[in-house]
Amino acid sequence: MSFLAIDIGNTRLKWALYASPQPGAALLQHGAVFLENIDRLAETEWATLVQPHSMLGCNVAGDAVRRRVEEQLEQLEQWDIEPRWVVSGPHAGGVTNGYDHPSRLGTDRFVALIGARSLVVRRGQPRACLVVMVGTAVTVDALDADGNFLGGLILPGHGIMLRALEGGTAGLRVPTGEVREFPTNTSDALTSGGTYAIVGAIERMHRHLQRRCGQSPLTVMTGGAGWKVAPAVELEHELHESLIFDGILALQAQRLAL
Repeated sequence: MSFLAIDIGNTRLKWALYASPQPGAALLQHGAVFLENIDRLAETEWATLVQPHSMLGCNVAGDAVRRRVEEQLEQLEQWDIEPRWVVSGPHAGGVTNGYDHPSRLGTDRFVALIGARSLVVRRGQPRACLVVMVGTAVTVDALDADGNFLGGLILPGHGIMLRALEGGTAGLRVPTGEVREFPTNTSDALTSGGTYAIVGAIERMHRHLQRRCGQSPLTVMTGGAGWKVAPAVELEHELHESLIFDGILALQAQRLAL
């Protein structure tokens, strides 16, 4: 009962083939391509895959990109699977969506929350959770111990911050600096400023959630640039690169159990 999980972000498509559609399933193969290269998946990365029995995807890149991925699946004539995509709703995977308009919560945020909730439940200890995704944009979302999504922040990722500075400030160029406590050159100052802006948002939401729930939340980080920010986060935290896939697995397992 192999299962294909697809995560289409703003920059890349990531995919993972699992032995079964359930949390903790063995990972068989995985890969990632930039969005401009997805039209070759059927003849490259997916060409040699054993046909999965089912698939579920998370897409934040728009309908046009989704259709391009579905065309690649159709080109694999030996495959006979129905493309299915996550849609944010009021409740799924143990998470109650507290957004004012639940359907407007980004599916990546919704699925990451479900992945974090699945992680907490598997450990057997109900606990509030702060879910941080660091990619093109950064989101910092709060989940209480009962699985209620309380709300969250959206802010620019590193690249967007730096390009904004480059475009709006004479003489500044996107740097390749280091994160320093006391930067003494422009490249380090820009890199450190962007990193600490993200870290400050994480720490502020952590305080909000701790005050709301009366306990220190589990802080989980994910996203393509999570590893860059994680060393500057002084709060106890865990880095889970597969958090969205964990959420997709939890959703598929729930669907099959119904």
